[in-house]
Amino acid sequence: MATIEFNNVCVDFPIYNANTRSLKKRLLQVATGGQLGADQQGRVVVRALEDLSFTFKDGDRVGLLGHNGAGKSTLLRLLGGVYEPSSGCARINGVIGSLIDISLGIDSEATGRENIYFRGGLLGMTRAEISKQIDDIIEFSELGNFVDMPMRTYSSGMHLRLAFSVSTILRPEILLMDEWLSVGDEGFKHKAEKRMTELVQVTNILVIASHSREVILDTCNRVIWLEHGRVRMDGDPESVVAAYFGG
Repeated sequence: MATIEFNNVCVDFPIYNANTRSLKKRLLQVATGGQLGADQQGRVVVRALEDLSFTFKDGDRVGLLGHNGAGKSTLLRLLGGVYEPSSGCARINGVIGSLIDISLGIDSEATGRENIYFRGGLLGMTRAEISKQIDDIIEFSELGNFVDMPMRTYSSGMHLRLAFSVSTILRPEILLMDEWLSVGDEGFKHKAEKRMTELVQVTNILVIASHSREVILDTCNRVIWLEHGRVRMDGDPESVVAAYFGG
């Protein structure tokens, strides 16, 4: 059983030496979705997330809506363990898989085969686990003999096919996504869509940030609308989507 429970969670980012940079403070205020303030030490901080309280459980497919800077990516990174709460309590129970940056850890000078091990290691897989699945990864990527060539010789499409093939081999209990992944030419895109659908179906909890009305309505059973780091609306997809997009 997977669960996510947030109680009054806040995330602050300190801005060092900001007191003497009034213009920079103003730009930060305009460019971020958070709010400027000060912590107990008097440092200028941007509050990226404020007072988030919710519970996700098995079967939840949660969509995150909000304009750029609203806090969607910060929340995903908080769920993924990249950030820690500045205050409040976040309890997460379950193995987490992230598709936020599928190219993270890729080395252009290494071969495709070597990068499968690099990327798999970042996903928490052991070398033995990767070796057990490497033939399936290579076959799915359709790279053939190119898998033993340096990745700097790959086209952008080949690069994405390999990164996608490795990143979607796991079956986590909690899946984090920043937009729906769709990569490659028409033939590979069909395979990728099928694998993504299968991955979403077997995961216990999905949290996906998206600007797409269709993705949210087709995928999610709950939607949270973030605005300036706060929850503006939390409810069923039809109600929240209608309020957010209008109509």
